[in-house]
Amino acid sequence: MLAAPLLFAADPAGGAATGAEDWISLFNGKDLEGWTVKIRGEEAGADPWNTFRVEDGLLTVAYDGYAEFDNRFGHIFYQEAFSHYRLRLEYRFVGDPAPGTQSWAFRNSGAMLHSQAPETMPAAQDFPISIEFQFLGGLGDGHSRPTGNLCTPGTNVIYRGEFTEQHCIPSSSPTLDGDQWVQAEALVLGDERVVHLINGEAVIEYGGITYGGGAVAGHDPGLAPTGQPLGSGYISLQSEGHPIQFRRVELLNLKGCMEPGAANYRPHYVANDPDRCRY
Repeated sequence: MLAAPLLFAADPAGGAATGAEDWISLFNGKDLEGWTVKIRGEEAGADPWNTFRVEDGLLTVAYDGYAEFDNRFGHIFYQEAFSHYRLRLEYRFVGDPAPGTQSWAFRNSGAMLHSQAPETMPAAQDFPISIEFQFLGGLGDGHSRPTGNLCTPGTNVIYRGEFTEQHCIPSSSPTLDGDQWVQAEALVLGDERVVHLINGEAVIEYGGITYGGGAVAGHDPGLAPTGQPLGSGYISLQSEGHPIQFRRVELLNLKGCMEPGAANYRPHYVANDPDRCRY
């Protein structure tokens, strides 16, 4: 079991410790304000199948508008880029996959971190260059299928002290069957360190994030300078063919004014941005 990161010593589900922290609700529970959809084969902003929607206060990925999924992988991007932060959300898989969904995509989704902007993706691009906090649901067959894994479309990382080009690395989480709500958190510290947590337990840690590797197609190669650090970007949620719902999508920015005399100083900041200081 991984040691819990110090930044999660405060109650990760809320409580008095987070009352002094500036958590941002990325999803308002009413509509998709602040989010942009990008689906393979379409320009950014187009969602002719109404894939991403809000139902009963939940950010829902649905496929009732699809006659065939046809590898139309999609993502919905939050409007602001971040480098150092804590992201926390809850997700659950529901229903059956869309017709034509590949078997590996059953109960498969994720949150893309340090992602390129949606408007930089050509229509034919399948996945954004990013690192993926992968969510997998158990298939009820008794086989191990952990969640909170790492996948690397267009990127590479250092894992357990060694550079690796392995596309997906399984976490230490248990298999979670059924349509239960799962709490997922990520501690992201630029290109240096990322920790995934599932239901409050750290399940994988890695760092040394750089551009490179495969598992992404149709992209502009000029936006993926191999070997260069990737330390910031956008957050997006996936559509890979299986219905999923998200709730309480929240972020605590860890980059800000670190001058104690400033009005907007916060003790939880770990990366300094002196241009934000206000006196």
